[in-house]
Amino acid sequence: MKRYNLLTVLLLFIFSLTSAQVSSVFGSVTEAKSKIEATVPIVVEHLKKISEKQGNTTVLDNGKTALQNEYDKVSQEFDLYKGNMASCILGKSKLTKKCMNYHTQYFRNTLGIYENYINYVTKKNGYLGVQDDSVKLDFKPTEIASKIDKDFSGAVGAVKKMKGNNKSTYFDQLKSDDYKLQNFSTLVN
Repeated sequence: MKRYNLLTVLLLFIFSLTSAQVSSVFGSVTEAKSKIEATVPIVVEHLKKISEKQGNTTVLDNGKTALQNEYDKVSQEFDLYKGNMASCILGKSKLTKKCMNYHTQYFRNTLGIYENYINYVTKKNGYLGVQDDSVKLDFKPTEIASKIDKDFSGAVGAVKKMKGNNKSTYFDQLKSDDYKLQNFSTLVN
């Protein structure tokens, strides 16, 4: 009887350890998702203020179009990044680290371009030359990319311990709509 209890406890421990690894990866992805999405309403609000001051809706309309273009690029890269990192981890183990570093660098660069655009629109040296002190963004591309990279690196160890179909299903949840950036139109309204 004691052997069966020990086996059950051991299986539960392994399952909880694996679940903890999965949730840590998903936690950083969720955090990055919320930080990226939070930029849209803040920038749109800034554009509305400028537009009202100048009495010209063209500023708001053109600004939203340009912001949507930049946001869509980040959204596409965000989805590609998650898939590429999973492919790196499931691929050849000798190239895993190099593959992951490449995709993290590319993702970080995309976030950097997006941050530069936001800063250009909302800061003193920006498009309209108006600084808005109410624009407070918690958006640091290097920090976001580093956290996700760290958690994916932790996932490498978890995946190495898995066998069979568990490896391929480990990252399936990242493909769900819960881990995709919302459409620009839903964030604006």
